[in-house]
Amino acid sequence: MSATATPKLLIGVSPRILRNVPPELGFRGKTLQYLEQSIPHWVMSLGALVVMVPTVEREGMIRRADIDVADYVATLDGLILQGGADIDPRHYGEPRTHTREPVDATRDRFELELLKAFAAAGKPVLGICRGHQLINVAFGGTLFQDLCSDGVTPVQHVHDEAYDAHGHELRMEPGSWFAQLHGGATTGRVNSLHHQGVKTLGKGLEAAAWSDDGVIEVIRGTGENFIAGVQWHPEFHDGRDPNLLPADPLMRAFLDAAAARRTRG
Repeated sequence: MSATATPKLLIGVSPRILRNVPPELGFRGKTLQYLEQSIPHWVMSLGALVVMVPTVEREGMIRRADIDVADYVATLDGLILQGGADIDPRHYGEPRTHTREPVDATRDRFELELLKAFAAAGKPVLGICRGHQLINVAFGGTLFQDLCSDGVTPVQHVHDEAYDAHGHELRMEPGSWFAQLHGGATTGRVNSLHHQGVKTLGKGLEAAAWSDDGVIEVIRGTGENFIAGVQWHPEFHDGRDPNLLPADPLMRAFLDAAAARRTRG
């Protein structure tokens, strides 16, 4: 790299947490924090660097040392929140009714703190699936704990066997920022790997796309900062299925926002 070359953008991705590690992985009694490779490879394919952001522990046996969320915010150009476990409904004022599998208090706390800190610093945030839902919760919104059980739709938005081959049509708000990312298109097709969804929108958020049965699939903040969430997994839209909405326009918009924020200082 020459002395005048601009350093590449550095994007943080919050980890998934695996506490009950299968014995064959060789980490008996340990906890794993990890990334599935599709998100970092997607970001890197568009020229940015990626780091995983391990949780900053405030309790337990893991030593916190002198690192805090503010250090990550100061160092990184943007944040991606990936998919995973259901968010504890207590964060949006409801008891658990239809959540699946254990919620993770450590991940909820850490990601909410990260998200709010990046937003306060005016740095871009992109939420994927759970991350989309977390953005809504962080801004005071609520979730349907299970779309079918809560009577939102009779259509399952997740299929365990089909996994990312399961999908549905997408309806975009004409003229919205998301439609403009796709050349003014108003429809598309995406994968579908979720059983929860946005119920009431958080303050300062607006919807830009819906599934064909009315579930909110895209949200974005109405302020200047790029804060956006998508309910599907665009990192799995890797070109193998030409019927799926291309993923790169969304990532380019996120990275462009990160570059502009860096320029502003």
